[in-house]
Amino acid sequence: MWKTFAFPLLALLSATTSAYVNPIECTSGICNNAHDPALIRRDDGTYFRFSTGGSTAGAIPIFTAKAINGPWSAAGTVLPSGSNINRYNGAKKFDLWAPDVSKVGDTYYLYYSMSQAFGVNNSTIGVATSKTLETGSWTDLGESGVSSTAGKSSYNAIDGNLVFDGTDYYLSFGSFWNDLYTVKMANPPKKVASGSTSKQIAYVPTGSHSQEASYVYKYGSYYYLFFSVGQCCDYINNPAAKGAEYKIQACRASSVTGPYTDKSGTSCTSGGGTTVLESHDWVYGPGGQGVYSDPSLGPVLYYHYVDTRIGYGDGQKKIGINKLTFSSGWPVVV
Repeated sequence: MWKTFAFPLLALLSATTSAYVNPIECTSGICNNAHDPALIRRDDGTYFRFSTGGSTAGAIPIFTAKAINGPWSAAGTVLPSGSNINRYNGAKKFDLWAPDVSKVGDTYYLYYSMSQAFGVNNSTIGVATSKTLETGSWTDLGESGVSSTAGKSSYNAIDGNLVFDGTDYYLSFGSFWNDLYTVKMANPPKKVASGSTSKQIAYVPTGSHSQEASYVYKYGSYYYLFFSVGQCCDYINNPAAKGAEYKIQACRASSVTGPYTDKSGTSCTSGGGTTVLESHDWVYGPGGQGVYSDPSLGPVLYYHYVDTRIGYGDGQKKIGINKLTFSSGWPVVV
C-alpha cells in the first residue's frame, strides 16, 4: 500500500478505545520500520520479517529473530542493488514496497511493488526468489506480469499476495481505483499464467475506494480475504478524520476466486467487509496485514500500527501480532 516517511511526534491524535486485545509486544531489538510487514519462519526456527523501505544501500529490509516477538535484528536487504525492472528508467529500483513472502517447494518467493509515483496507477509487481531468505541469496526475476497503466487499467498493480488452492497459484493485488483483484499464476508462480485475466474480488463503491493490502488465507473450508481500508499513512502532515484511519476487515468464500461476502452476507464487491481489527488503546491505524500459521501459536494476524505512546511517523510504525481464532467461522483476534 502507499507509503511516505515522517518521524516527528504528533500528540494531537489519539487512538479510540475498544475491547480488542493488545498485540503480542515486540520485546526488544528493531520493532519499528515495519510498514507493510511480511512474516515467515524458516525450518530452523528463525523468523524473517520483510517490510517497505529502501535506499541506495538496498531495497526491502530484512529482519530476523529467534522468537516471533523478537528481539529483531537487521539482516541486510533483499535486493542490495535494487530491482532490475527498468519500467521507469531505473529511477525506482530502490523504491520497492509491500513485500509478500511464501515458500513454494524448496524456494521462497517474494513479491514487491513498484510505482511511477504516489497516487498514480502506473505500477507493477516484481518477484524475487531465494533458497534461504538470507541477504545475498535473492535472485530478482523482474516483472511478474501484473502491471497497470494510468488511463487504461481499472486497478492499481500493487500489494501482491500469493495463495495456493491445492491445484493452482493465484496472486491477489490492487489498491483504490476498482480495488482488489486476483489472477491465476503459472506453476511455479514466476509469471501470470498464459491466457489468464484478472478478476475483481472486492470493491468499495463509495468514497475514495480506499481498500488495499489483500491477503487470502485458507482455514477450514473457507478462503478468507483480509484487506485494509482507510488512510494508511502520513498521519502527521495529513491527519485522518476520526475513524477514517487504517483498519483491517475480512470477507470469505468457498473458492479462492470468490465470490466473497462478509459476516452479514454483503458482497465484498459491493462494499462488504467485517472488521477484524481497528484502532484501540495505544494501537492506531493497524493494517498492511498478513496471516501466518505459526507452529506454536497457530494462526496469527501480523500488521503494522502506530504506537501512540511513541509517535505517528510512518517510520515509527511497529510490528503487531495477535493470535486468531476462527471458532465462530470468522477471524477474531485473541
